[in-house]
Amino acid sequence: MTRTGGCQCGAVRYALAEEPTGSHVCHCRMCQKATGGLFAALTGIAKDKIEWTKGAPAFFRSSSLATRGFCQTCGTPLTFAYDKPTSRLYVTIGSLDKPTTVPIERQFGIESRLPWVKFCEDVPGERTGEALPSEMAGFFDGMTNFQQE
Repeated sequence: MTRTGGCQCGAVRYALAEEPTGSHVCHCRMCQKATGGLFAALTGIAKDKIEWTKGAPAFFRSSSLATRGFCQTCGTPLTFAYDKPTSRLYVTIGSLDKPTTVPIERQFGIESRLPWVKFCEDVPGERTGEALPSEMAGFFDGMTNFQQE
């Protein structure tokens, strides 16, 4: 099954060549700023498993470690990816044509979850960088945030 999605104005469309995994919400302050919302809802694929079927996203380097793709025409947030070649590409769940088929499995960045947000209370959560695999130890050390306060 190929999943498809795109921005709200239709200028950018994509198709995923594999089933996305690792669906999560991220409450970190950077994701809040990037989406203009309370959190980012994302699901992942291998970086080479997305095809831009109409248009292409513009990109913003939100930190020294990652970029975020968005529609330059309407502003819809579309992707998030760390720069590491082995890192996955995450598409915003809300940009999928059928977001109801991608349930949230985890919450990240819970240290920045707004105190009045009551969402996915039964979904496991962790603080940013709390449970990194050993090969990613120190990954966030020295990160520079390029977003404005």
